[in-house]
Amino acid sequence: MADILRTTAGVDGDSDVRRLLRERDWTATPLGPPEGWPPELATAVSMAISSTFPMFLAWGSGLTFLYNDAYIPVLGDKHPAAFGAPFHEVWWEIWAELGPIADRALSNKSAYYEDLPLLMERKGYREQTYFTFSYSPLHDGRGQVQGMYCTCIETTARVDAERRSAFELAVADALRPLRSSEDVIGTASTLLGEELGVERVIYGEVDAARGSFSVARDWQRRGLSSLAGKDFAIEVFGPEVARAGRAGEVIAVTDVRRDPRTAGFDAAYARLDVVACLLVPLVKGGRLLAFLALGMEREHHWSDAEIALARSMAERLWTAVDLVRAHAALREERDHSQTIFDTISEGFVLLDRDWTVLQMNAEGLRLSQRTAEQAIGRHHWEVWPESIDTESGRNYRRVMAERVAGTAEYCHLQPDGSARWSEVRAYPSRDGGLVCFFLDITERKLAEEKLRAADQRKDEFLAMLAHELRNPLAPISAAADLLRIGRLDETRVRQSSAIIGRQVKHMTSLVDDLLDVSRVTRGLVTLARAPVAARTIVDEAIEQVRPMFEARRQRLAVDIADPDASVMGDKARLVQVLANLLNNAAKYTPEGRRIDIGAGSDGRQLLLSVRDEGIGMDAALTAHVFDLFTQAQRSSDRSQGGLGLGLALVKHLVELHGGTVACSSPGPGQGSRFDVALPLAQPVQPASDAADETPAAGAGAAPLRLLVVDDNVDAAATLGMLLEAYGYAVEVENDSRSALARATASPPRAALLDIGLPDMDGNELARRLRADPATRGMVLVAVTGYGQEQDRRAALEAGFDHHLVKPVDMEKLSAVLAGIAA
Repeated sequence: MADILRTTAGVDGDSDVRRLLRERDWTATPLGPPEGWPPELATAVSMAISSTFPMFLAWGSGLTFLYNDAYIPVLGDKHPAAFGAPFHEVWWEIWAELGPIADRALSNKSAYYEDLPLLMERKGYREQTYFTFSYSPLHDGRGQVQGMYCTCIETTARVDAERRSAFELAVADALRPLRSSEDVIGTASTLLGEELGVERVIYGEVDAARGSFSVARDWQRRGLSSLAGKDFAIEVFGPEVARAGRAGEVIAVTDVRRDPRTAGFDAAYARLDVVACLLVPLVKGGRLLAFLALGMEREHHWSDAEIALARSMAERLWTAVDLVRAHAALREERDHSQTIFDTISEGFVLLDRDWTVLQMNAEGLRLSQRTAEQAIGRHHWEVWPESIDTESGRNYRRVMAERVAGTAEYCHLQPDGSARWSEVRAYPSRDGGLVCFFLDITERKLAEEKLRAADQRKDEFLAMLAHELRNPLAPISAAADLLRIGRLDETRVRQSSAIIGRQVKHMTSLVDDLLDVSRVTRGLVTLARAPVAARTIVDEAIEQVRPMFEARRQRLAVDIADPDASVMGDKARLVQVLANLLNNAAKYTPEGRRIDIGAGSDGRQLLLSVRDEGIGMDAALTAHVFDLFTQAQRSSDRSQGGLGLGLALVKHLVELHGGTVACSSPGPGQGSRFDVALPLAQPVQPASDAADETPAAGAGAAPLRLLVVDDNVDAAATLGMLLEAYGYAVEVENDSRSALARATASPPRAALLDIGLPDMDGNELARRLRADPATRGMVLVAVTGYGQEQDRRAALEAGFDHHLVKPVDMEKLSAVLAGIAA
């Protein structure tokens, strides 16, 4: 316990989780006292508590649930009771979704999910949430899976925002061609009802003098009666509801029978088949004009996303109804009143058959950057000559000629030189002219372009990340194959082990870079400031990258003009800055070339420089070289590797120290130079590597013949190798029928069977082994991820002698096998 708390002592003071970790009586849990926790568990707990990302881990046969402070908001009311509880009890309501994912991790298979929908109950009610997360196995010192850990982020707000944005665009497209207010209300109500899954949607228009509201069109689900054409007194739904509506307050009622605002008036709601309701009033100029109401036949808690969408829809619907009525009045009555059109939010222009501008509203003049004197009474093509050969101009001429309404979008330059996007709708008028409405859609177009660019950058980065993570897998796979084929001498085994170790470190470095740059760019890094000398920064940075220079046979020239020049900074971070620059120089400099390091001062600043004889870069790249994911142009083999994060990290760390960093290059093939300037003014002690502790193989175990059966090839192979190391003779099969044939032909003394086998599960395999006289006397041990009491009973009834839960406790398994030998 002391070690765990000491390793996280600098994180967020005495946090909730560290307090729980210290005060919890662990002796009553499957984990036991923290002093006896395996080093791998202690390390995982320390890592999680130190992380600012939401994380949890589950360990042992009971999958005891531990998490960090960043995960507390995810739990809601489940905290702190969830700390130390079994995983399946913490998230019981979504265990149907999480259980299979956890089983996959316990079978040594990682999993990643993006925006997974989960119906959680963490605040006293069910709510739809979305999460992006990864599950990965946790191993003990013997390489056996003992648990799993998860890094996650809640994406509910983003998913809800994206869905809302897409829905609002769909509504806008659906309402645009409609010509009557009834159609607008009916269409919008239908779309909203189907989107939110409610039973009833009502748009009521208020008659303040009569104290009532009328329903022109509505929407209802599952055969409920329509309320269209009916009037209702407002007060019958409760005076508090009426008061709140007139005040413009949104009213969300989970159950009208229990809410004090509606409890005495639930009969009025029952006549509408409504138990839960959401009312969004529309108050303009201090007057209640209309409201949007949503109803459910059952008790329902209204989420923030549902309320936000209803509010947005109410405003949009009111505007659309108001606008379509204005358009209808224009078409039917030719009302030339300037006042009407000055109240609408779109530009309006009226043209006669000779293209003369008869009328424009204030919004139209503003959008077109013209005055009334410049436009009204003049020829349209003289006022806007720049639009003659545009999609808008062609649309106008087409509508004028064919007398059929048309719509166009086009980009045009304003008189001030700025580019603007407009949506233009033209309608033929009765006297042969045109009625035109236009709307500025520049922000929407820019947003769409940004989304496209962001999506492209995301795709490019994900492709690069996939490549970088696959590269280390090739030597790991090859080394694993070498170990698999056997007959390797000790030297080859050590070489294969070293290859796997190096590549795992490389993959860990990539992940660490991602986490580090995220923490730095979000301002989550606290600098441990102390005087740091130039000599210290240079020496320790060179020490970190020396193996790379030696491997590439590059010459390193060091010039420290002022070795005692010091800055007030975080030594570890400053060394990281220079090491990243040296690493970058080494990657992009051919073998055998020279790299120069300089350190000096100008009396005010410590000046560090790194100059290489590498590939150089264009001037355009030097301006963006410190941006995230930026790298020099390279071939598809990406031999230099990396994610383009190092220089972005350098820039942020230097700026955190109050300094600057710059890049320059004469051009491609002529090398590059990076200059860091830091204002002149604790050492971080390197964590001592814990000595590898390899558990001693079981000595003196009887030479029992064992059969291991698991469809997870890696799990079966590793368990087999571990048992062989303990001195047993092991045979491995990966499917039930092959295992049955092998056992029948040459019965082993004992068999370790996975339950979740395809084709024929472990229980059925056990029954057949018991039914055959040749194999009836075998000792059968179930090794499975199914650990409930009913699973244990089913295994014993099928003929198993023992039931062990993954990850297997080797002490228990050794005891079982020792008993067989005895």
